[in-house]
Amino acid sequence: MPAHSPVRKAWSALTAEELYGLLKLRTDVFFVEQRVDESELDWRDAEPETLHYWIAEGRDVIAYLRVLTDAEPEHLDARRVIGRVVVHPDRRGQGLAQLLLAQVMEEFGAEAMLLHAQSYIAPLYTRFGFDAFGGDYVEAGISHISMYRPGVAIGDR
Repeated sequence: MPAHSPVRKAWSALTAEELYGLLKLRTDVFFVEQRVDESELDWRDAEPETLHYWIAEGRDVIAYLRVLTDAEPEHLDARRVIGRVVVHPDRRGQGLAQLLLAQVMEEFGAEAMLLHAQSYIAPLYTRFGFDAFGGDYVEAGISHISMYRPGVAIGDR
């Protein structure tokens, strides 16, 4: 596999080692570094429709995100929700989150999408067609903004 190629799997396809790597990165960043004050494990990871995307080096996961599918849209027509976007502190600024987002856009760009971004990173999502709506709010002790991206027809990309 070429360096920095995203991996995509559903919960049922994850190995124990892959799951450990994903959860280790998420807990190292969200709990240890950012001191998030809410539960990280919400059972959404295990839903059959949830897709996990990550980049690994050896057995270490260095970037990750998940894509949820909501039965009912939370905002407008967006049933796809990108979340838990995280990059290892030593690997930030190398475009890894952008690689993962580009993979998601390739697969689901024709569908409307939603995400809840940490406010400081919202410009990253703007580059992928997301627009902020509503005001900033605090979630898990961190300032966030909700962002929506309409579906883009394949011929319009």
